[in-house]
Amino acid sequence: MAPAAHRAELCPSHPDSLSPATVMLDPDTANPLLILSGDRKRVRWEPTRQRLPDNPERFDTRPCVLGREGFTSGRHCWEVEVGDGPCWAVGVAKESVSRKGEISLSPEGGFWAVERWGVQFRAFTFPETRLPLSPPHRIRVCLDCDRGQVTFIDAGTEAPIFTFPPGSLPGERIRPWLWVGWKSQLSLCP
Repeated sequence: MAPAAHRAELCPSHPDSLSPATVMLDPDTANPLLILSGDRKRVRWEPTRQRLPDNPERFDTRPCVLGREGFTSGRHCWEVEVGDGPCWAVGVAKESVSRKGEISLSPEGGFWAVERWGVQFRAFTFPETRLPLSPPHRIRVCLDCDRGQVTFIDAGTEAPIFTFPPGSLPGERIRPWLWVGWKSQLSLCP
């Protein structure tokens, strides 16, 4: 069995083979505590739940939202501006991830991400992997569907943050995923 996590190696090793993805947020999946911008590029947490239909795609207990796009092959990257918000997570989720009730925010639950929780910065592993650097203001997510791997890079400094090892992701559709907590706002770039 592959180790639960690896420190990131610079991504991409072959920049020409990466496809910059234009990612938009899927309002049908957004938890009612999340407010999406009209262009579906920004999301923020609000303390008052919106009155939204409880469709099967919508996260009902965790303040999560999926990207509209899904990927099954190739190499793709996108960036998320996380700013100074105190609670957020950025990553990917498998298409079939559970969206109702208590969900496990872990690779076993179908989520591969890095998270800021107050002063802690960590990767979704079990046991958790604390990351030695300060949370950046902008994160590049590099998804390699063919290898089943996702890497996170500090988009400002190009410093590696974390890599989930090859074979970590299942062979099904993978979608961008954001978790937005208290007083936080995330923006997809550009």
